[in-house]
Amino acid sequence: MTRMRIATGIDIPMAPSCGSMILCGDVYGLLREQAHTTFFSLPPADESWDHGYESVRLLTTPKRPYGDYFADYADKLTTELEPYLRDVRPDLIHAQHLGFGLSLAFSRLRGDIPMISFGHGTDVIAAQGSDQALDAMRQIVAASLAVIVPAESMREKVDRLTDRRYTSRLRVIPWGIALAGAKANYEAGPRGPLSLLQAGRLDTNKSTITAIESLALTSERHRLTIAGGGDTLPALRETTNELGLADRVTFLPFLPQRELWAMFADFDAFVFTTRELEAFGLVCVEAQAHGLPIIFSSVEGAVDVLGTSGLSFPPGDPVALARCIDQFAADLDLRRALSARAVKNAERYSVANTAAAILKVSELGMRGTHG
Repeated sequence: MTRMRIATGIDIPMAPSCGSMILCGDVYGLLREQAHTTFFSLPPADESWDHGYESVRLLTTPKRPYGDYFADYADKLTTELEPYLRDVRPDLIHAQHLGFGLSLAFSRLRGDIPMISFGHGTDVIAAQGSDQALDAMRQIVAASLAVIVPAESMREKVDRLTDRRYTSRLRVIPWGIALAGAKANYEAGPRGPLSLLQAGRLDTNKSTITAIESLALTSERHRLTIAGGGDTLPALRETTNELGLADRVTFLPFLPQRELWAMFADFDAFVFTTRELEAFGLVCVEAQAHGLPIIFSSVEGAVDVLGTSGLSFPPGDPVALARCIDQFAADLDLRRALSARAVKNAERYSVANTAAAILKVSELGMRGTHG
């Protein structure tokens, strides 16, 4: 059987540094028998990352965020990408993110090559706050045969942001993880101060500040470990010191997936504090697959995925989060119940199912249909 040739990529450094990068590495690794994938990304490349791509091309155009130079950035990416698409002519384009410069370049150059795009949470947040990002989203969706998003709440938001002109193109395919690598060995107890974990990108939307502030409001001296990096890290360290929590909050750098997974057994609960929108929350599912209970903000996207499998609190409310933490600490039966629910919920989100569903939409795309 002839494998389809897919061109895809994300214009950020080539490393497993965020959910969309990790998901792509897992999905395209599973599709190797059906597809030869060329992945475009930016330097530097993490040479230790065991991704699923047969071909990687590092772009040379310097990254520019939304603003005065974004249009020029997208133009230069288009110029850089054009020779590849002209000479190779892949069977299919997968445009990751509904607003990134690389996806804009793909949409401009696609010609008669069918294109499928993938929405992530940052795309919606950007489009809600920036006319430039909104215009990029609309161009990319208009150029796509199908648009894949991981949750119904995100489908609705993309549909609204694109004036409901492309409703029939929107597909909900839940993201997933490699469940075979997860081991649920959670033990509840003893009562008393908890060891809590938060991991991921540190930005305003992830609202790690809520977790830190809650720690100053709990009835017991719980401890929090934060693993990740991002532009809010200096402010988070400053707040930790101002609140006198330096002995109870530990900061770790971003951890590769397997290192993070190995840490789950050392904690009592995973805290997830996104404030505005979460496309899916892969790291929550990773924690749940290991039996680690979740305390999460009831934000759209996270509610779709987690439902009643964890304790929830209103987004951005450290008082409510502190109450949840103390409730969780005092009730061993609750801890055990949430651990069992966590494992059951995670079983719904296998990356093998994600890859199979993406393959089906891709095959329909190659035939020029929306399915």
